[in-house]
Amino acid sequence: MYNLLGIELKSPIIIGSGPLSYNAQAIKKLFDAGAGAVVTKTIRREKAINPAPHMALTTNNSLINNEKWTDVNPETWINREIPKLKDMGVVTIVSIGHTLEESSELVEKIEKAGANIIELVSYDYKDLIPMVKDTKKRVDIPVIVKLPPRIDDIGNFSRKLEKAGADAITACDSVGPAFRINIETGKPLLGGNGFGWLSGEVIKPIILHKIYEIKKKVNIPIIGLGGCMTGADAVEMIMAGANFIGICTAPILKGENIINKIYRDCLAHLERLGYESIDEALGIVQKNLGKSNERTKFQFVYHEDKCTGCKLCEKVCGYGARKLKDTMEFDEDECRYCGLCISICPTKALKAIELENSYEETL
Repeated sequence: MYNLLGIELKSPIIIGSGPLSYNAQAIKKLFDAGAGAVVTKTIRREKAINPAPHMALTTNNSLINNEKWTDVNPETWINREIPKLKDMGVVTIVSIGHTLEESSELVEKIEKAGANIIELVSYDYKDLIPMVKDTKKRVDIPVIVKLPPRIDDIGNFSRKLEKAGADAITACDSVGPAFRINIETGKPLLGGNGFGWLSGEVIKPIILHKIYEIKKKVNIPIIGLGGCMTGADAVEMIMAGANFIGICTAPILKGENIINKIYRDCLAHLERLGYESIDEALGIVQKNLGKSNERTKFQFVYHEDKCTGCKLCEKVCGYGARKLKDTMEFDEDECRYCGLCISICPTKALKAIELENSYEETL
């Protein structure tokens, strides 16, 4: 079991607010599929009217969307959907936005309806501190704050949220604005004005950096959200500093069975790497960062028995340092040790072994 703000979860996987959490029955389905908790679609004073279409695939594991908040009115959530979830024993995090006026009006009603936790979200991050302070005065249940990624000095801002009373941070919301164009028509892929927000695999490197920056500054739990599609992605988020793993795009694209698979694969990776728990791997990258302009000394190792002859390593070498003929030829004088050949090798036939005294300072 995993403890989130005093609430026992069966899994560290939390479903982020999104299309799949549109009502109680849909949320129960995600919970039964292995989620430790589920965040509702964001509830506002008025229900949303979404443009159509409002979701599109942008890469194999990423989406672009301009979907708004819930298209169910708040009274229905408060009087029917949240009480249903409470009766069904679902650990429910209720997302509320996007202004102080709206959160002030809604949070007490939502607590009374049976929410386990409240998550505050706003299009303008400057609203979040006033929303937290006001909400903490009104409710006794824990309060999470969901951050947009585009915040100047996100670590120190998160520290201010902690001081204001936030019990946890969700990092982060989708990334944008962004848009795609249908070249056959010249029109945007999405309806409305066409501008949307990116989620899924494509944003993971950005989110990992945000988690890392936040972890340096706060002592409250972090839910890492954005780009987790596999168990290995989940381990990366943990190593960056996330206590819990948020997913949203993965079950949209791959179905709810992916929830438990990500959890199982995450645990398998941790065990393989010698970690007995998430806590042992938590934020481990903080200890392993080098300094600017450092060069890691390493040597290449080529496993001929694993090589399929695809020559990707040769194709991507901008310096012509690597040639694959009957065997691997390597020009050490031309190699800049960029490492791309290692990362692109599909069978791991190429590896690098770090040498002792592995860093040297350069100008």
